[in-house]
Amino acid sequence: MKNLLIAVFVLLVLLASGSLFAVKEGERAIVIQFGKVQRDDATGDTKVFEPGLHFKLPFIDTVRVLDARVQTLDGSPDRFVTSEKKDLIVDSYVKWRIEDFARYYLSTGGNKLQAEALLKQKVNNGLRSEFGTRTIAQIVSGERSALMNQAMEQASTSSDELGIEIVDVRVKQINLPTEVSNSIFQRMRAERAGVAREHRSEGQEQAEVIKANIDAKVTVMLADAERNARQLRGEGDAIAAQIYADAYSKNADFYSFLRSMDAYKESFNSKQDVMVIAPDSDFFKYMNQSKGN
Repeated sequence: MKNLLIAVFVLLVLLASGSLFAVKEGERAIVIQFGKVQRDDATGDTKVFEPGLHFKLPFIDTVRVLDARVQTLDGSPDRFVTSEKKDLIVDSYVKWRIEDFARYYLSTGGNKLQAEALLKQKVNNGLRSEFGTRTIAQIVSGERSALMNQAMEQASTSSDELGIEIVDVRVKQINLPTEVSNSIFQRMRAERAGVAREHRSEGQEQAEVIKANIDAKVTVMLADAERNARQLRGEGDAIAAQIYADAYSKNADFYSFLRSMDAYKESFNSKQDVMVIAPDSDFFKYMNQSKGN
């Protein structure tokens, strides 16, 4: 009898534990009964269980807990084609949440990864159609907000079948493909290098002109200085010659004596000097005289 009571007690505990389930904050739950989503008998709507403690039929009902918070789908960038048939690499993200829990479960099996894969495809289709009707200039010149809004409207229409509500669609970054960017950068470098070479050649030309002008001015200034020097030297020589002439005319003998003294001084200035000259030469005229006249 005691064993029977223990068995009944354990069975009741198992039934009680199998009859209760808890839903956390930020989550919602639906009950699957015989492969179908349980609905409200009065309204026919899907019975969604709010956060708290709830009851279910043990061994019959299966509870699927779903995240009711706003989710962020931020995948890898995708390639889109503009109306100019030019490729763009677009990085975007989507904010979404579950709107119809029964439809979401039936279309995705409650698998978040599968839901995001389907949602990304639908959002990309909306973005692709919007990018395909615009040029690059229109996309980057201020129509990005309109593009995102229209893409969100198209994606929202197609995402209803998934039971998903799209809260927001945003384009984070728009880039050219790597091969196109490299070619553009190379062309820009070539253009800048050409402009730099042109500026350098113009600067070199101006430098040569300035240098030629300065060289011409220097040549003229040197010529003028040489002319003035020769003129001054000539004038000085003329004045010196006039002085010498005046001195010679006043006293020829004294002038001759002074000139001889200067010649002696210059000739015997160094002990290494050697002169080969006759002793009775006129050069020693004043040195040979024992008395001066």
